[in-house]
Amino acid sequence: MTDTPGASPDDEGVPPQPRRDAPPSRPDLSEGQDPSQAFQEHMRAMRTGVESQMAHARAEFDQANERIKERTGRDLIVAILIGLAIGGVLLLSLVLLKWIFILFALVATVFGVLEITRALNVAGRRVDVAPQVGAGVVLALSGLLADLWLHWVMTFVAVVVVAVWRLIAQMVAVDERSPADVLADVLTGGFVQLYVPFMASLSLVLLRQDGGEWWIITFILIAVVADTGAYVSGLTLGRHPMAPKISPKKTWEGFGGAALAALAAGVLASIFMLGLPWWTGLIFGAAVLATATAGDLGESMIKRDMGIKDMSSWLPGHGGVLDRLDSILPSVTVALALFYLLTPLAVT
Repeated sequence: MTDTPGASPDDEGVPPQPRRDAPPSRPDLSEGQDPSQAFQEHMRAMRTGVESQMAHARAEFDQANERIKERTGRDLIVAILIGLAIGGVLLLSLVLLKWIFILFALVATVFGVLEITRALNVAGRRVDVAPQVGAGVVLALSGLLADLWLHWVMTFVAVVVVAVWRLIAQMVAVDERSPADVLADVLTGGFVQLYVPFMASLSLVLLRQDGGEWWIITFILIAVVADTGAYVSGLTLGRHPMAPKISPKKTWEGFGGAALAALAAGVLASIFMLGLPWWTGLIFGAAVLATATAGDLGESMIKRDMGIKDMSSWLPGHGGVLDRLDSILPSVTVALALFYLLTPLAVT
């Protein structure tokens, strides 16, 4: 037997073992097979494997998304994409081009008034669309253009206009609507003006102030972060309903997540955006948390009373404009109040 150089006698009869650092084997080439054809077959096999893994991952993701949608009633991906787009536009408009934010506020006012008036009319109330939209736009613009005393006058005028319009419209109507229903219609019309245009106008009042755009960013950020914290903690930990008769899907665990997120966001935003002491962020976060939660539950109560799930379907994954502004609109009131109270504490 011819000895192999470097082999020991103990190696006789033992098949050679592959080295661990050997390069990966290549596909065997059949006799006469073109190497390029073998490479193409190898690439096709790899592509098929990758596509199979991607299809499996997509199926698992779709199942998880369906479970979330079943529990929350929202398409998570669509909601996130639309939310990011709206948030990006708002941020850029406040930092770079304020007139875009003004236009955004006016458009949101018009759509919000249209949504709530349509829902109220379907529910049996009589709310006149034309005067509501007209008075609402004028009231919102007064927050930007008028002095504060005149802004309050315009608020009173807007409420009076829609109330008188409804009374006159009822006088010329040929139905036999009861006085109690007419009074409810008048009060409802005034509520619409105070709920949407007036609160939207306060955001424009805040925008006029020195550095007001950063206060708007701060209170919107706190409200959005609180909503996200409530969503995540409620989805993963939610067990105990918070207000089952108003909004069965809201839980105390979700509120706890919202509280932690709002306080953290308030502290960080107060320090880095407003130049305020850290403890003012706790006040800001707690105040916005309270108004955002009240606004969310309040709109849920209104929708439940009217027997609807969403105000509209203009924003896929979100519902309507008011379904996204339900926590933001009330929060502008405390943001404006805290601006006047806390601005003297700002570090220059």
